[in-house]
Amino acid sequence: MESSEGFLSEEQREMLDIAPQNVEALSSSPKSPTLKSPGAKSASILLSEHHVKAPGGGKSSTAGIAVRHVRRTHSGKHIRVKKDGAGGKGTWGKLLDTDVESHIDRNDPNYDSGEEPYELVGTAVSDPLDDYKKSVVSIIEEYFSTGDVELAASDLKELGSTEYHPYFIKRLVSMAMDRHDKEKEMTSVLLSSLYADVINPTQISQGLYMLLESADDLAVDIPDTVDILALFIARAVVDDILPPAFIARARKMLPESSKGIQVLQTAEKSYLSAPHHAELVERRWGGSTQFTVEEVKKRIADLLREYVESGDTVEACRCIRQLEVPFFYHEVVKRALVLAMEMRSAEPLILKLLKEAAEEGLISSSQMVKGFSRMAESIDDLSLDIPSAKTSFQSIVPRAISEGWLDASSLKASGEDGQANGPDDEKLKQYKKQIVSIIHEYFLSDDIPELIQSLEDLGQPEFNPFFLKKLITLAMDRKNKEKEMASVLLSALHIEIFSTEDIVNGFVMLLESSEDTALDILDASNELALFLARAVIDDVLAPLNLEEISNKLPPNCSSGAETVCTAQSLLSARHAGERILRCWGGGTGWAVEDAKDKIQKLLEEFESSGVLSEACQCIRDLGMPFFNHEVVKKALVMAMEKKNDRMLDLLQACFNEGLITINQMTKGFGRIKDGLEDLALDIPNAKDKFTFYLEHAKEKDWLLPSFGLSDAS
Repeated sequence: MESSEGFLSEEQREMLDIAPQNVEALSSSPKSPTLKSPGAKSASILLSEHHVKAPGGGKSSTAGIAVRHVRRTHSGKHIRVKKDGAGGKGTWGKLLDTDVESHIDRNDPNYDSGEEPYELVGTAVSDPLDDYKKSVVSIIEEYFSTGDVELAASDLKELGSTEYHPYFIKRLVSMAMDRHDKEKEMTSVLLSSLYADVINPTQISQGLYMLLESADDLAVDIPDTVDILALFIARAVVDDILPPAFIARARKMLPESSKGIQVLQTAEKSYLSAPHHAELVERRWGGSTQFTVEEVKKRIADLLREYVESGDTVEACRCIRQLEVPFFYHEVVKRALVLAMEMRSAEPLILKLLKEAAEEGLISSSQMVKGFSRMAESIDDLSLDIPSAKTSFQSIVPRAISEGWLDASSLKASGEDGQANGPDDEKLKQYKKQIVSIIHEYFLSDDIPELIQSLEDLGQPEFNPFFLKKLITLAMDRKNKEKEMASVLLSALHIEIFSTEDIVNGFVMLLESSEDTALDILDASNELALFLARAVIDDVLAPLNLEEISNKLPPNCSSGAETVCTAQSLLSARHAGERILRCWGGGTGWAVEDAKDKIQKLLEEFESSGVLSEACQCIRDLGMPFFNHEVVKKALVMAMEKKNDRMLDLLQACFNEGLITINQMTKGFGRIKDGLEDLALDIPNAKDKFTFYLEHAKEKDWLLPSFGLSDAS
């Protein structure tokens, strides 16, 4: 009987009935092929194909069955299927030959995954970096959903593989770039929170540099990549997690035609050079708190005073949490300690709050240690206003350690906690107290001779580096007027009582503590770089002294080394002298051409009058010591033209007085040497005269040893 379309024939029904028996026969037969053979199919495969409509005489087209099968009838007799499956009662006949291989239809209602042929599948060896990248994506996605900074930091710590953290930075920022401002702001907040505690500063720089390298690829999917990435770079600088020197270093390593260069230019010119750039950058994406650093400090002070009045620890912790600046909680610790010293009656409440915040995990161990370390740094200054500050602090520290909410192993070495370790420490302590009042008085009076006299009366020149450190630290926390006064004073001290070694050691001490200074002064790194560059321009330091300072820094002082690099970059820029001299509104206001004209006139006047003292005073009145190489150059040219060696007497007088330094003298001679060919066109014997002047200068020790006679040949 021919089966109707869509129904099974009698033979097909018979095959269904005997299927279980065939399976048994296959599994029990010693000659049956192994199931792992990719060319073999079980009897169930045959059954799965019976749903196919049989063409013509009820036979179905099935390909790919190339093995022998044993079939058991109802009578129990074994019947061999003929070769290639042809003939035999109860069989479907010979398989059709087709060029197209049959395949199992996974959409078939009767599909059974067990019918798939067994194949050996090669598995690639797992790459730890690939696994890390996949894991951080889920951490980032969860953070964008919850906004939980602490959870993200914890997950990243648990993930391990700290060597791959730069890839986390790259993935975090690249994912945020393609999202809304909310996620961009969250990214900046997370980076600030992870900085130093979870991800070290070097890895932050590496991750952002990797982003700059891939800026061209990112721009394919994100059209405004340059602007967004530039804002991330600027925000990192403003948040003090990326040194400003990063921009100069990265620019040297990137191809000129890359979009990474465009990113750096945009960050530098559009964001970091704008007036009030810090506030503008922080609020570009809406800001996490909408508060500036000063406003956050004020809120911390207010909530602490409110807590002292109410005594409600839960409410105080809630207010701290609402600040949403976990990377700035060291400020809470420091201000709480100061308040405890100011109001001795409030000390138990303050310590209770700090302990509670530490136990809840609200203030991390690193933030707690950072707050205590900052307090230790400023304890001497605080003692001027609160005489009992040091005693109070020395009693609080052991108590905090014993109660378990301050990690003693992370505290700085003794000597920074204000404890005196000997007579020298006591002398230094008294010296620091005295120089603070001297510096404050100078900022009010602007009387340099009076300050120099006060320092001489102290009679402790071995502490000169400490004076320099305190002078610049106090100036950095004030307005541009005081910064300019500090630079002017430094020049005067160098001439009168400070040696170059004193100044070098003072700057080394400043750079060693730059990270702590940056906690109170947001732009400390840039300010220090300007002070260094200004010292070179004012001839207080020689350019080689910057290398000396860098070499004296400890290996772990990366921020100090970067500050020195920034100073060197500032000095190598065009018109560096004039710009740096006016960085805080100082200088004389002369334009370069005006200065050249005045130099020419004073030299002509000296040539006619011969009054050395008057000429030296005119050079001094110019107020441009960084430009005195122009005096040397014009004096030598005039000596050649007039055939009058009186100018050598002027240079000797200026050198003896320290008015023209060896660096400026060498630079002036170098400029003459460089332009000697052109000069010889107007003065035929210029080369001979220059050789004579050069020998005279070497004899009088005007020039650096590296400037030899061979340079003139």
